[in-house]
Amino acid sequence: MPPTNQQVIDHAFLQALYDDDYYPDQVVDQGRAILLRLCERIEADRPADLAALYALTEAATEEFNDLEAAFEAAGSEIETVAREVIADDFRFVASAYGFAEADAEELIAAREW
Repeated sequence: MPPTNQQVIDHAFLQALYDDDYYPDQVVDQGRAILLRLCERIEADRPADLAALYALTEAATEEFNDLEAAFEAAGSEIETVAREVIADDFRFVASAYGFAEADAEELIAAREW
């Protein structure tokens, strides 16, 4: 079920990556889907605390780890700009669901990028 949080609905996930030809849209689309699934999981599971939120973001971060191969196959990579954009969207998600105090590094602690 798609997210119902209006902030999420209105947010342009990974927009800076879509705006840069270095990042192939079809791979960025997969990253956007990961973030939307994270939002769906948050709405379905309603994490009670930061530890529960971090468990959900860890799973999404691992999906981004797997996506690195698709970026590389398309002649791109998750480098500095992409890392920042992805991290910013993880922070946005946490804030949109009431976890503005979430530690940005902890949200993506499982990253390999």
